[in-house]
Amino acid sequence: MKQLNIMIKPASSLCDMRCGYCFYNDVVAHRSSASLGIMSRDTAAKLIKNVFSVLTAGDRITFAFQGGEPGLAGLDFFMFFADEVKKYNATRAVVSYAMQTNGLMLDEKWCAFLKEHNFLVGLSLDGDMALHNRNRMDSLGKGTFNRVMNAKKLMDSHGVAYNILCVLTKENARRAKRIWDFIIKEKISHIQFIPCLEPLNGHNPTALTGDRFHQFYATLFPLWKVEALKGNIVSVRLFDDLALLLLGGQPVTCGISGRCYPQIIVEADGGVYPCDFYVLDEYRVSDLSQYNLQTAFEAVVNSGFANVARQFSPFCAECTHRRWCNGGCKRMVNAVYGNPCGMKLFLDECLQELLLTYKTLHKRFHA
Repeated sequence: MKQLNIMIKPASSLCDMRCGYCFYNDVVAHRSSASLGIMSRDTAAKLIKNVFSVLTAGDRITFAFQGGEPGLAGLDFFMFFADEVKKYNATRAVVSYAMQTNGLMLDEKWCAFLKEHNFLVGLSLDGDMALHNRNRMDSLGKGTFNRVMNAKKLMDSHGVAYNILCVLTKENARRAKRIWDFIIKEKISHIQFIPCLEPLNGHNPTALTGDRFHQFYATLFPLWKVEALKGNIVSVRLFDDLALLLLGGQPVTCGISGRCYPQIIVEADGGVYPCDFYVLDEYRVSDLSQYNLQTAFEAVVNSGFANVARQFSPFCAECTHRRWCNGGCKRMVNAVYGNPCGMKLFLDECLQELLLTYKTLHKRFHA
């Protein structure tokens, strides 16, 4: 049985926001064409056909839509995509959908569709109004907090499953208590903090640093623990991944164990790339509108992207966590594992208590 995840960028790098820290804007600035436009229905249909041509009964496939802002492809595109999946899924593989969105386009019709097809939505929200509006502005330079909160309320009312995605910048990493209070106030049950990265070449003053990473999570953990032991368990992706990794499970986040797993990232023209952080001309390895899924996957594996030699932080040499961390994601060296290594500082301080807390919660709620 195969279990695969395909990330599709149906609107390429197009977006109706102008976030100050957008990593994808930086990536596409290094390509010959920054935007590859909106995915055509012909490309989508060929892609879907080529995916299901190699799947068998019981296989699991997740189509995850990202951007830019994938919603700019339009609700009609997504309805077409879902219909084409039904058309070509003759083997009755198990299909799941996910979408990462800024929320500006979500309305009643969108939410009804997302609920009907059981989408898991990642909604970008950087905390309270002041924190969010500092970086997440629309194309007119206006803050988007109120519109994003409206999208959250709409999804709540329609029963759409969603996680909150919060970009962790150098500045808001100092506001762990304030962000946590917002999480509790808004009854957020699942949240992932995404490190704000330095550009591929250059400097971003909002980029996260290792010491701020440590400061944030060392402050957040005891706040999380108090609520969790009271029965109000908020899923924090890093905590969940660490517990899964070290207690024998499979972490969700790619790179947390220092290994690059084969990924299939599909741009709007069908082009296939091995990593969302490196959707660059030189890393284009296949075309899923021209070749089947197996061929595309083999091209990713054979590209050697995952085997590129790593440059480890000097803190890795004597680190007791290296046996499983292995230096972490190579794209996050400066933001997380750099000088100093924020992950090491956090783990030294909190790891044993974190694992003990997860064991306690497991016994309490799964006895």
